[in-house]
Amino acid sequence: MAAAAIVLSATVLHAALPTEPDISGRTSFVGQLLIASPALRQPAFDHAVILLARHDRDGALGVVINRPADKHSIASLLAAFGADASGVTDSVRVFVGGPVNLNVGLVIHSADYRRPETLDIDGRVALTGAPGVLRDIGLGKGPAKSLVAFGYAGWAPGQLDNELAHGVWVTLPEDPALVFDDDRSQVWADALARLKPDR
Repeated sequence: MAAAAIVLSATVLHAALPTEPDISGRTSFVGQLLIASPALRQPAFDHAVILLARHDRDGALGVVINRPADKHSIASLLAAFGADASGVTDSVRVFVGGPVNLNVGLVIHSADYRRPETLDIDGRVALTGAPGVLRDIGLGKGPAKSLVAFGYAGWAPGQLDNELAHGVWVTLPEDPALVFDDDRSQVWADALARLKPDR
């Protein structure tokens, strides 16, 4: 994918992800991990674990956290975005965040970092659109932990609720260790292992 095509403006991100969930009488699963049921075999979601960033009456949006792709230098990403790459070092692993809008760049990160457009998901993890956060990461003043993803998973109004009711997904409260630290090839199994036996 062309790096220049994977920018999400701060304005678009902020409009797409309200800072306060509107649950309108239903349960919001914002801040939960959606764990694909073993029976879910769609290629985009087979063994997927998704951090849910938005869930309200208008639908839901999440980022797959266990689909690592290639590693890219931060400077090359910033240059492709048309952003200032001076003084930037290091590389980042890019993740496929979901099948929707692979041209959208998002960074899930620890809540110690904030920009004006940052969405605080649950007080422990947050979401910010690229490329500003990428530049800060490359300058060594970004979040303590981060996961860079392109694309996301999206659901129409009521769609996720229906899938949850039919057992397509099981939920688990977000855990920074699962989001950032665990071996990506083990995240799905590790998440399932954390579920209580009666779930």
